[in-house]
Amino acid sequence: MTRARSVPTLTLDETLAELVEEFDLLGDWEGRIEYVIDLGKALPPLPEAARVEANKVPGCAAQVWLSTEAGDGRLFFDADSDSALSKGNIALLLKLYSGRAPTEILAFDARAALDRLGLPSALTRQRANGLNSMVGRIREAAQLAALAGG
Repeated sequence: MTRARSVPTLTLDETLAELVEEFDLLGDWEGRIEYVIDLGKALPPLPEAARVEANKVPGCAAQVWLSTEAGDGRLFFDADSDSALSKGNIALLLKLYSGRAPTEILAFDARAALDRLGLPSALTRQRANGLNSMVGRIREAAQLAALAGG
């Protein structure tokens, strides 16, 4: 069953700017982490068929699944985790990346974006490494799609 897919109306930089503004309004890290967790709660459930070993993101403290679907020259991501914070982190990345062209994903500096949000410094080293693994998996999907001409 294919899910309804929405294409972002804002560029990646514009989406990041909105997130930075939202994070700034939240003030302290407690509020920001709560916001990230709320993003995760809003993720639609991941179909059981997508909870396979091939979709697991290695290097995360929790179990994280990330499935990719290509269509109309864009990549769409679905994800889930058994941890509220990891689920929130992947939801934040999906907000940035899902529905984008592979070239747009690859041209975007994810590390600088996450630093602008201040997210890595708010996480434990293990969680920050997991976040980097999630970004790596998204970039890997974009590289494969770009090589395939997508």
